[in-house]
Amino acid sequence: MSLSLYDLSVPVFSHSLKALIEVLKKAEAHADAKKIEPAVFLTARLAPDMFALTRQVQLATDFAKGGSARIAGVDVPSYEDTETTFAELYARIEKTIAFIQSIPKEKFEGAESRDIVVPMRPEPRTFNALTYFRHSALANFFFHTTTTYDILRHNGVEVGKRDFLGAY
Repeated sequence: MSLSLYDLSVPVFSHSLKALIEVLKKAEAHADAKKIEPAVFLTARLAPDMFALTRQVQLATDFAKGGSARIAGVDVPSYEDTETTFAELYARIEKTIAFIQSIPKEKFEGAESRDIVVPMRPEPRTFNALTYFRHSALANFFFHTTTTYDILRHNGVEVGKRDFLGAY
């Protein structure tokens, strides 16, 4: 059995984004139970020079939608990055899942040998799609989902490895 870039991306991103929603729900419930203002978690960060939790979630969704779209050769939807509540983060994640799952599997066929252009500073860079997926999209996606989890765990939310991995 051979795996396509579709098999390695869309189901993996979707599964982890669903797990991320559940982790965020635990954080919201924890804030409610402990009478903590939700903004405390949403603006929390691990270090002063790191992005806050809300931005980590935004970036995780950006790498899932951008990675999937670029590999498939379809337009990357633009999100405004205006989320300030748990509900808005859930909606963003759900919108991302719906988008990536709407990309036809056929669009990924032959992608491993295709070159894609990725907007980067100071100039766009061209990558082989397989290299981009392995070394940028997937790595960055998991960096930001892990950092979201870590911020919450650091702030006392009772989440564990099973929460991060999600239900199978």
